[in-house]
Amino acid sequence: MSMIALIKRVVVFTTFIFLSVETVWSQQLLNLTTTPVPFLRITPDARSGGMGDVGIATRPDAGSAYWNAGKLVFSPDAGSAVISYIPWLKEISNDVYFLSAAGFAKAGENQAFGLGVRYFSLGDIQFTTDGHNNLGSSRPREMSLDVTYSRMLSEKLGLGISARYIHSALASNFSVPGYEYKNAAAFAADIGLYFDNRVYGNGFTLGTALSNLGSKISYIKNATEKDFIPANWGLGASWNKVWNEVHSFSIAVDINKLLVPELNGDSPEAIRQYRMKNVAESWGSSFSSFPGQASMATGIEYSYLQKFAIRAGYYYESAKRGGRQYLSTGIGVRYNMFGFNFSYLLPSGSGVNQNPLSNTLRFSLLLHWDNANQ
Repeated sequence: MSMIALIKRVVVFTTFIFLSVETVWSQQLLNLTTTPVPFLRITPDARSGGMGDVGIATRPDAGSAYWNAGKLVFSPDAGSAVISYIPWLKEISNDVYFLSAAGFAKAGENQAFGLGVRYFSLGDIQFTTDGHNNLGSSRPREMSLDVTYSRMLSEKLGLGISARYIHSALASNFSVPGYEYKNAAAFAADIGLYFDNRVYGNGFTLGTALSNLGSKISYIKNATEKDFIPANWGLGASWNKVWNEVHSFSIAVDINKLLVPELNGDSPEAIRQYRMKNVAESWGSSFSSFPGQASMATGIEYSYLQKFAIRAGYYYESAKRGGRQYLSTGIGVRYNMFGFNFSYLLPSGSGVNQNPLSNTLRFSLLLHWDNANQ
């Protein structure tokens, strides 16, 4: 088996974990747009996970930079940090997990700086040739490091940018004759705008974010044809109501579009032409399939005394983006400067059609300091 086929097998596996089983085994897979480093699409924090994976225009928190860096500067905290853990694909494997940490600190009233890291371990994978000869085992892993800057442009408008380094090690510690394997790396950036029209917590917020705008990636040394990372454009809106110091409520909606073009055909020439596209060209040509590769998420959150929260949400995406559909729920508690969020993805489907993401759990621990509302 060639190194290209080997790496493709691992990339397909990493992509599989985001899809419903029904989609994977249907003819729709032929039209599915896949990318390397799909871990960049995993919702890292339990608060957003409990609200159906919304976050572009929701109330700012320590994990805001993942969704929209323009939100950070509107946080009531002088600083905040969060660490999250997700046992991923737990219905199929017990050694795949996602770990993330993020935090920010304000520098005055009009700007904030943030850092973030994400680490995805795919567990132990046994590699074989097409003839079932053993090539050895490996523990594929991927990670990203982020640096974020957020600035208030006006009393209601914030802008944020993030620079990102992406590292992917899918098949370490063994080789295939004729190919020189390397760990893959890429650089990317996010840019987000956040509009906060709330008065005493009441009103609406809007947001838009472009994420993972960056270089192409390859696992073969000196490769001339590389693949696109999962660039994305998102729009979000949230409405917030505070009745009194005890009760508050919010509802949010996000729409996301994958900025990766479709592959038209599977011939060698079609694949070559696809990979020869430059990055900027790929963003524009991805809209030829709109509303394909799109997803929608909606979520609600009820807060009691700003100390206890109940959340629920629904996520839907087109078959070309992955075909995931699910309901989620979650809770959050806060005591002084500490917080804890938990989310649960409700089971869907049954038997061979069960969503492999069913019963996904997310856990987040938070730390707040110098909260202006305390």
